[in-house]
Amino acid sequence: MDYQDILRELGPCGLNCRKCLAHADGDIRRTSEKLRWLLGDFDRYAERFARFSPVFKNYPAFKELLAYFAQADCEGCRSGRGKYPNCEVVKCHLEKGVDFCFQCDEFPCDKANFDADLKRRWIRMNNRMKEVGVEAYLVETKDTPRYQ
Repeated sequence: MDYQDILRELGPCGLNCRKCLAHADGDIRRTSEKLRWLLGDFDRYAERFARFSPVFKNYPAFKELLAYFAQADCEGCRSGRGKYPNCEVVKCHLEKGVDFCFQCDEFPCDKANFDADLKRRWIRMNNRMKEVGVEAYLVETKDTPRYQ
């Protein structure tokens, strides 16, 4: 994979954009579309099944969430239209002229505007990229879930 492909995969923070629930070309969107197609007009069946298996009473909420996942439209954080509210990484990496946060002499900083959990992950991911390189990092993480 060449460096430009890596930049299309990984956001400047180090998260894999294509694994994001909002990515237009991501596995979550494609899998959700497939599941919607496989379920077809399941509503009437869910209603019937709910009589003996109460979990099916939740089908309308599940269907709504599945539709949300299937309509993902983000082109990735580098497109400038990322979905994480108040994220400052995209703007900052452009201002600093770096591809990834670890390449900045101020990393780690408080500019990212992440919650505590995401900030820990962000620091860990960038330290790992710095240690092994972005290509090796992508290879290491390509088969791991984004949300862990």
